Amino acid sequence: MLWRRNFCAVMVLLVIGFVHFYAAEARPHRIILDTDVDTDDLYAVLYLLKLNRSEFELEGITINTNGWTNAGHGVNMIYDILYMMGRDDIAVGVGGEGGILDNGTILPDVGGYLPIIEQEMSTAGYCRYRQSIPVNQRSSTDSNYGIRKEFLPQGKRKYSPLRQPTAQQVMIDKISKGPTNVFLIGGHTNFALFLMSHPHLKKNVKHIYVMGGGVRSGNPTSGCPKNATSKLRPRQCGDPGNLFTAYASNPYAEFNIFVDPFAAYQVFHSGIPVTIVPLDATNTIPISESFYKAFEQRHYTHEAKFCFKSLKMAHDTWFDDNFFSRHFMWDCFMTGVAVSIMSKSHNHKGKNEFAEMEDMNVTIVTSNKPYGISDGSNPFFGSHIPKFNLKKGGVHSGHIQTKLHDPFCIVQNGKGRCQDGYTEEVTSQDAVHVLVATKAKANQDITSPLDKEFFKSFLNASPVLNNPLNAGRFNFTTQFPYKKEVFYKPKFGTAKLGKPVVFDMDMSAGDFLALFYLLKVPVEVITLKGIIVSPTGWANAATIDLVYDLLHMMGRDDIPVGLGDFFALNQSDPTVNGVGDCKYVKAIPHGSGGFLDSDTLYGLGRNLPRSPRRYTAENSVKYGAPRDTEHPELRQPLALEVWNSIIHELDPGTKVRILTNGPLTNLAKIISSERSARSMIQDVYIMGGHVSRSYNEEGNLFTVPSNQFAEFNIYLDPLAAKTVFESELNITLIPIGAQRRVSSFPSIIGKLRLVKKTPEALFTRRLLSRLFRLQQKHFRYHHMDIFLGEILGAVVLAAEQSSLKPVFGIKPVTVLAKGMESTDGHVVIDEKQGKLIRILTNVNAKAYYDEFANKMGNRKQSAVVGSFNDQKRKWSKPPKVTTASGHF
Repeated sequence: MLWRRNFCAVMVLLVIGFVHFYAAEARPHRIILDTDVDTDDLYAVLYLLKLNRSEFELEGITINTNGWTNAGHGVNMIYDILYMMGRDDIAVGVGGEGGILDNGTILPDVGGYLPIIEQEMSTAGYCRYRQSIPVNQRSSTDSNYGIRKEFLPQGKRKYSPLRQPTAQQVMIDKISKGPTNVFLIGGHTNFALFLMSHPHLKKNVKHIYVMGGGVRSGNPTSGCPKNATSKLRPRQCGDPGNLFTAYASNPYAEFNIFVDPFAAYQVFHSGIPVTIVPLDATNTIPISESFYKAFEQRHYTHEAKFCFKSLKMAHDTWFDDNFFSRHFMWDCFMTGVAVSIMSKSHNHKGKNEFAEMEDMNVTIVTSNKPYGISDGSNPFFGSHIPKFNLKKGGVHSGHIQTKLHDPFCIVQNGKGRCQDGYTEEVTSQDAVHVLVATKAKANQDITSPLDKEFFKSFLNASPVLNNPLNAGRFNFTTQFPYKKEVFYKPKFGTAKLGKPVVFDMDMSAGDFLALFYLLKVPVEVITLKGIIVSPTGWANAATIDLVYDLLHMMGRDDIPVGLGDFFALNQSDPTVNGVGDCKYVKAIPHGSGGFLDSDTLYGLGRNLPRSPRRYTAENSVKYGAPRDTEHPELRQPLALEVWNSIIHELDPGTKVRILTNGPLTNLAKIISSERSARSMIQDVYIMGGHVSRSYNEEGNLFTVPSNQFAEFNIYLDPLAAKTVFESELNITLIPIGAQRRVSSFPSIIGKLRLVKKTPEALFTRRLLSRLFRLQQKHFRYHHMDIFLGEILGAVVLAAEQSSLKPVFGIKPVTVLAKGMESTDGHVVIDEKQGKLIRILTNVNAKAYYDEFANKMGNRKQSAVVGSFNDQKRKWSKPPKVTTASGHF
């Protein structure tokens, strides 16, 4: 009897075990996706969202913020895609304000804005690796070539300061709940930080799938050996990397690994199973012409249409005629391979439908031999105790590439020697065993025009993109069936227009407040003729959309907006288009209180009504493009083009006043382009500079401790400032000393509460109140009064003769621009060689607050569209039959 009871007990346990096993097998595969939100990443996101949720569940998306996109634009893009797909339940994480101490202690919520080697206690820092990514291409990524605003619907979720879940929070929350597969299709910073700070959660990471690296790959654009000539650059001779901006220094690395090699090393050496889809495989699946044409004919769902529009724009803006051999399926292909592998139980060999696989032993190169040297390139060994307890003389202790043209990496008339970010096949003790996709599988259907199995899966109604299952609900147009684009242009009638003004802004929060004010000043006093935007300051180029939206709100779609150069003077690379140094702009934080908030207008940008104008990558042969895109008329004008059009339209004898609220890059370019430009400028009001009266009065450059007396606008392009200050222009300087006298949040907010509630008064009060609350809540926002002071220049320009009672002094000044971090941007009193300029020293603060608030509350020249919510209500019901007319 005893043996029977034991036998029964054993059988019960076996049954329970089988039940648990099959229950676990029946659960969907949980996935976290870490993405840099590049265009091909969007295909991967949509691919995952189309899968059967009973098999695959996308639990969360985290944004890699030191790659191909900028955090504020990237996170809102993901929110819009999830809203289109009806998946607002998916957690989205971005950023974080934690830091890493000198001893290697990782504080909670490090945001991943910087590679681990550069991460200290701020989100401001150098672009050691990221400078390899062309800034102009990042702008196209931020807006998805302009398609995001045109096509994607807008829901309720958006970035909001101090409320946005961070990348680390999302990873911790989701991975803590059970076995999770992690997909990495950008840099590895976020996930490496997670692994390094939460090693106890490694057990919950089932598998890591990576798109990145190049092991045995040869550059598919190779000109060698078949077409070899002495003129061919090293990049054309089959090297394993794809850093097209840095082949001369590093022909080994692939972008996703290169943006943070040390992070990738931590991921690969974590002990968690890793499968990679490197360039070896992706180079074998170029976007073929046959695939492109098939996609052009078959895009039925909203998500398929979005993907094709994106692919078409990538094709139309490609730099040469070889798109179909040089543009590949990268991140989306990895996603397909990973899902196919996961769909097969106990698939240790990586069997899948789309790629051939091979086991390899690899490592990630993080520094260059000889190891153990001390040449100042490696912050991990900057003190007596190496960071993270790294081994002196170990693989991390060599020279680390410092910039694109690092002299250590350049070999005269030879191949670059640096290997940072190289996914190297090795047999040493440092090797880690990984599963590697080596080649895309050919389509088994030889009658199909699609040459790869993955193309068939991607396009067909079953199983993925054109499948009506899990399809998107609507795009922006079908979300609002009665939407109608209206371009507002004021009718001035017989009004005698005031002095023409051009506003040069860098799109900080204060600049938008100043722009509201300029648009409220009676047109008989000033006429805003144009806006030129400098992307060398507090916001990224694609944020120009918010300028268009504000102008639309105020009924001024007639005002042209031009985009300036992406780099400060002498900071762009002379040989490679779109890349350059971040010597000065590195002073601006990437996270809270910096780019993340400026690019979203502190979470309020999406409250503005949507303008029919937007940033786009549309281009024209007329302006030097290799071909016309579909709508060349939508091309984003450049700053010099807008300036020239304004000058040509002026009445004879009329001159322009310029107000600059950012770096002086645009103005320096204007006066350097042609000498006659100076004769068309009456005077210039410059917001910025710090004219110190004593050593107790410091500047506002809080992220550069070595420079105590500079101000941001001047420091961000000191050579441009020097060029402008030494010109023949009549300059009025409004330095931070004067700005600080009118930087009381309670005073200006209090005044706005007393005026009429026009849409612009409500918006400016809400923005100012948010800045004030953030300043009180979190130390990262201690500098918010900088932006409050930026309104002053507009008020002084327009209302100088009013009750402001401005006090000016005349001083001979010089701007220091010698390439020294500690002194660049200083505005120095120079009695011998300085140029005499007019400097504002004081205004009547009460009159100033009254002037701004009263203008905002005036119903004249008020908003014609109050908000995006107003548009939504209007577009959700049939329009009333009216005749279009201007306002004022």
